[in-house]
Amino acid sequence: MKNYRLSELLIAMMILLIASCNMSEQTGKKGADTPKDENWLRVSGDQIVNQKGDTVFLRGFGLGGMLHMENFINGYPGNEQTMREGLLEVLGREKYDLFFNTFLKNYFTEADAEYIHSLGLNLVRIPINYHLFEDDINPGVIKEEAFEHLDRVIELCAKYRIYTIIDLHALPGFQNQHWHSDNPTHRALFWDHRDFQDRALHLWEVIAGRYRDQSWVAGYDLINEPGDPTGKRVFPYFKRLREAVMKIDPNHIFFLEGDRYATDFSAFTEIWDNVVYTNHDYALPGFIYGGDYPGVTRNRYINRDTLESDFLKKSEFKLKNKVPIWVGEFDPVSTGIPEKDEMRYQILKDQLQYFDKYKVSWCIWLYKDLGLQAIIYQKKETPYMKLISSFLKKKERLGADAWGSTDKDIRPVIEPVEELFRREFPDYNPYPTGIARHITLLVRNILISEALVPEYCNLFKGLSDEELVALAESFRFENYAKRDRLEAILTGREK
Repeated sequence: MKNYRLSELLIAMMILLIASCNMSEQTGKKGADTPKDENWLRVSGDQIVNQKGDTVFLRGFGLGGMLHMENFINGYPGNEQTMREGLLEVLGREKYDLFFNTFLKNYFTEADAEYIHSLGLNLVRIPINYHLFEDDINPGVIKEEAFEHLDRVIELCAKYRIYTIIDLHALPGFQNQHWHSDNPTHRALFWDHRDFQDRALHLWEVIAGRYRDQSWVAGYDLINEPGDPTGKRVFPYFKRLREAVMKIDPNHIFFLEGDRYATDFSAFTEIWDNVVYTNHDYALPGFIYGGDYPGVTRNRYINRDTLESDFLKKSEFKLKNKVPIWVGEFDPVSTGIPEKDEMRYQILKDQLQYFDKYKVSWCIWLYKDLGLQAIIYQKKETPYMKLISSFLKKKERLGADAWGSTDKDIRPVIEPVEELFRREFPDYNPYPTGIARHITLLVRNILISEALVPEYCNLFKGLSDEELVALAESFRFENYAKRDRLEAILTGREK
C-alpha cells in the first residue's frame, strides 16, 4: 500500500516536472523563462550575445520608405499622412488601396533579403508608422491587416539569418518636431498628452504579444529620435513603457534612444538589464549642406579626429556604464559631384573604422531610396521615376526636402525672414536647433511642402489600375541599381 502511494507520488512529481519543462520552452508567455533557441539575443556586459554566449555584432540597414515613408525616400513632399490623404482624395478608396497594397507587397521581397545576406550583414531595422496600425479616429483599435507586411519582412529576414529590430518611427502626437515623425507641424505633442503616450504603450503591448516568441527579432527600438523640449519626460516614459512591455515579453532586448534626436543621455539615471542605449552618429560634413572633409562646416573645422571625438561624446553614457553601443543611424548623403562624394565616402570609412575600434553594432540609414544615400536606388526608367522626374526637380529647386535639398534657390525669400528675427527677436532660440533651422522647417518643409502635395497627388489622377500597379511595382528590387562604392566600403572590400 505504501509502495503504491509512493509510486503515485513519483508519477505526479514527474508529470509536474514535464509540465514545468514545457512551460519553460514557451518563452515570454507568463514569466521570464530563458529562451532555448540559440539565436536569441541578450545583453551581457558591454556586448550583445546569443544563447551560446557568442558575441553578435548587429550590422545592416534601415528599411525606411515602406512601413514608414519619408519624403526624400519615396519622392512626395512634406509628411506621409498628408500625402496619403491627398492621394485618397484623388484616387478614391479602391484605387488607393490597390496602389498601396501593391507597393507594400513589392517594397521588400525575398530578393532584398537575399541581397543583404550576400553582403555578409545581419540586420534590418524596420521603421513603422503608428498610422498603419490604428486610425486617429479610432484610437487604440489595432488593424490586424497591417501586420501582414511586418510579418513578411521579419520572416524573409529570418530565412536568411538576418535579425530585425522593430522601430516605432512615428508615434501618436509626434515624438519630435520634424517631418520624419510624420509630423505636419513643428510641435512634439506626444510629450504633452497622456492619451498619446497611452496609445503608443498599447501598440507596443500588441507588438510584443505578437513577436515575443520570435528569436530572429533582435528587439524593440521603442521611440525613434525623441525630442522633448523640457528634457525631463523621455526617461520616465521609457521606464513606464519598458515595465509594461516586459510583462508581455521579458526576453527581447529594448533599444532606447537618447533625447534630442538620439544624442543626449544626460537625463538617464538608471542602467537596466537587457537594454541597449542607442545614439545616432550623423556627421555634419555628410549632410546635404556639408562643406569639405576635412574642412569647415557651420564654422567648425571637422576631420577624422573631431568625428571620433563627437562620437565619444554621444557615447559617453554607454562607455561609462560599460553597456553595448549600437549606432542606430548614420550615413552621409550623395551630392552628385564626384570630388564631393569622394569626401562623403571618406567620412563613412572613417566612421566604420572607429566603430570597429570601439566594437560598435551599427545600422546605416538607408537600404533603398531614389538616389540620395541608400545602397540601392531606383532606376530612372521605371514608371514611377518617369512620372515624378519633373516634380522632383521642382521640389529640389524650392528646397522642399530638409534632407535631400538646400535652400540656395530660395535664399532671397529666406534671408529677409532670418534678418527680421535677428533684429526683432535676438534672444529667440527655438528647440532643438535654433532660429535659422527653425525658419527653414516652417517655410520649406511645412509651408512650401504642404502647397506641393496637391501637385504630387494630381500626377496620379486618371491612371488605370494597370498603371497604378506598374507604379507600385517600380519599388521591386530588380528595378534598383546598386551603389558599388558603398557596397565595397560596407563589406570591407575597400578600407
